[in-house]
This record gives sequence, structure tokens and C-alpha cells, in this order.
Amino acid sequence: MKEGIHPNYKPTVIKCACGAVYETGSTKQNISVEICSKCHPFYTGKQKLVDTSGRVDKFNKKYGIK
Repeated sequence: MKEGIHPNYKPTVIKCACGAVYETGSTKQNISVEICSKCHPFYTGKQKLVDTSGRVDKFNKKYGIK
């Protein structure tokens, strides 16, 4: 590696809005995020499923299909 061309890589703390704190390394310091793996709906299993059958029925009714 060439000397003097790489940014400083140092330990940092990532804080989520839900209160989770992660320690890692980065070129930035004290990173704040809005959502993490502890509060994201995909990872927690609390994801809402959208019922699309109502939309399909509405479309069919509007255009006289079936």
C-alpha cells in the first residue's frame, strides 16, 4: 500500500434510534442511524403484509373484467 493516500481507519460507535449501540471500525466517527438489524421489520419478523386482493377486485370492477 502506498503511504499517505488512505483515510484514517479508527474505532467508532454506531448508535441506532432504537437504542442499539455497535462498536466497529470506520473512517467516520460517531455514526447515527435511524434503523438497524434489531429494529428493522424484515429482521424482526414484524413486517406488515399488504393485502393486494382488494386492489385486484377494485381494478376488475372498474374495467368490467369478470
